[in-house]
Amino acid sequence: MATSGYQEDVESNDEKRDLNNDLTASVSTDTPESKALILKQDLRIIPLCAFIYLLCYLDRSNIGNAKVLNADTHHDLLSETHMTNGQYIIALMVFLVAYAIFEVPSNIMLKKMRPSRWIAFLMFSWGSLTVGLGGVGSFGSVTAVRFLLGVFEAGLFPGLVYYLTFWYRTEERSIRVALILASATLAGAFGGAIAYGVGHMNQVGGHSAWRWLFILEGIPSIVSAFAVWFFLPDYPETAKWLSPAEKDLAASRLQLEGSHGASRAMTWAQAKTTLTDLRLYAHYAIYFGISTPFSSLSLFTPTITAGLGYSGLQAQLMTVPPYAVAYVCTILVSYSADHFNARALHSALFATIGAIGFLVSAVLPPTAYSARYGCLIVAASGAFACIPPLLGWLSSNLFTTAAIGLAIAMNIGFGGAPGQIVGVFIYKADEKAKGYPTGHWVNAGLLLFVAVGCIGMTFYYRRLNQAIRKEGGVRFYKY
Repeated sequence: MATSGYQEDVESNDEKRDLNNDLTASVSTDTPESKALILKQDLRIIPLCAFIYLLCYLDRSNIGNAKVLNADTHHDLLSETHMTNGQYIIALMVFLVAYAIFEVPSNIMLKKMRPSRWIAFLMFSWGSLTVGLGGVGSFGSVTAVRFLLGVFEAGLFPGLVYYLTFWYRTEERSIRVALILASATLAGAFGGAIAYGVGHMNQVGGHSAWRWLFILEGIPSIVSAFAVWFFLPDYPETAKWLSPAEKDLAASRLQLEGSHGASRAMTWAQAKTTLTDLRLYAHYAIYFGISTPFSSLSLFTPTITAGLGYSGLQAQLMTVPPYAVAYVCTILVSYSADHFNARALHSALFATIGAIGFLVSAVLPPTAYSARYGCLIVAASGAFACIPPLLGWLSSNLFTTAAIGLAIAMNIGFGGAPGQIVGVFIYKADEKAKGYPTGHWVNAGLLLFVAVGCIGMTFYYRRLNQAIRKEGGVRFYKY
């Protein structure tokens, strides 16, 4: 099954072997020319992409801060929109439903319209909607705006992962996905700090602080969309800041292991091959397992910290350390995964570490606040650190531009979005006094599932590689 897909995706073994031999010297990342090119690309691409995702994540997760911001004076989101906790959960869920539906179409549009144009359009749209959340007054309006927010934010993360495949080889992607994804942990840290500061603006201009939070965090996305339109490079082939020699080198580096801007739009035959490749669904299932902890921590960290004995604005401030530690761990783990070419092993190890953090937190007494806060830091670090290696692992085992774009979107749409929907429900409001055991147990179980899945797929890919070697193949599955 998988080996037939492999044969369809690449040239004949003889052609591939000749090409591989011809390119070995020129595409090595150890040459001064390659190092200079990679650095030049990094400086133009990675900071901008990380900043884009930071803004996206701020605008997505600030509803968790708005829920508890100034709740002690009843100037919070739920009190002023007369929403129940159940309705709040629905408002979170509809965002994720839209997220799941629109990820695949968005990746298709990214290739058709050029990355700079499509991503700028998405940014302007979600920024405007975030500002609009500052004016909502009912459950219906919150839910409608959150659904539309999901429509336009859906395409960003899978789009950025897909975008990197146009610029970087397999062994270069995980650390760069990590640098982008880690901006989400920075956003979590900044989000808590920003919410703490904005909390002091309560009733300024007659508006509650949670309304100012949405307005002030949405405006940067709107303004930045114009910069992205003009400054985000599309493809190496069209980058004016690359010399002809650098463009040729970029093309040769990606001949075997990258997407290509000049590739044709996806055909139905290519879509069918990707949709019927059953091994990919194992990747989607693993990503489901990591998405629930990611989602629940993103949306409920302020609530969890409030359940650890902190209240009011202090609860906002105490969300900063877990995200700050997770940021460092995510970068270090992703660098190591790329350096040792062992993405599955790193994901399995840190999923297990995250599971231990959740397990210990679940069994500790609810009043063991300091210990449970330490467990939250361990759990967040382990869960967040798994994601970039998992995404790099998937993209390294796809062999056409069309397959990469579709499979990455399906991975986040079929695996990520349903997992995030589960994450919405597991931290129950009536379990605050108990320390939210249901959420911790579910997250622990899913992270252990991720670890087992990674190990199982490692053995599966090893077996496929043995078959490819016997057939004389030169490109192998990575793990």
